[in-house]
Amino acid sequence: MHTPELLELDHLFKIQNLDGYSRQFSQLISMMNYARITTFDAVKGLSISDLDFLVDENANSIGMLLLHIASVEFEFHKETIENRELTAVEIECWKPALELGDLGRSKIKGYSLDFYIDQLAQVRKKTLEDFQTLEDNWLYIETDFWDSKKANNYFKWFHVLEDEINHRGQIRFLRQRIS
Repeated sequence: MHTPELLELDHLFKIQNLDGYSRQFSQLISMMNYARITTFDAVKGLSISDLDFLVDENANSIGMLLLHIASVEFEFHKETIENRELTAVEIECWKPALELGDLGRSKIKGYSLDFYIDQLAQVRKKTLEDFQTLEDNWLYIETDFWDSKKANNYFKWFHVLEDEINHRGQIRFLRQRIS
């Protein structure tokens, strides 16, 4: 399985400074890396039918959850780093993964594990490239968030991280139920 840059197993259990990144970005990336490695570990060896498995008619599949993880990071990248909303083309591309549910079940199936890993890697590569251009104070910039609440960029990227961890738990649950 291909693992993106900066996912070195030797450093898996260390929150540390990373070459090319400021101190706080290094810490954030260290945590994001751990989450990603454990997500990859949770899906290792799954077949297309495993990735498409639905525990019931209202469930999300493992493949849907993997693409959702990528879509959330993609959307928050556009919102926080590029300071813009998704374009119509981007919405068309990512909507099934962002919304999941019936739309996701109808559109996200039949893909190999390599497809999902590649999607996650492409999004993460862009995130890491752009994180290198930012200074720590960017993390504390506040903007509107859910229902006109204020949140800083640090919290928004924490949300990206905790969203992946939450869905990794669902993935582990679903993997145990694959027949």
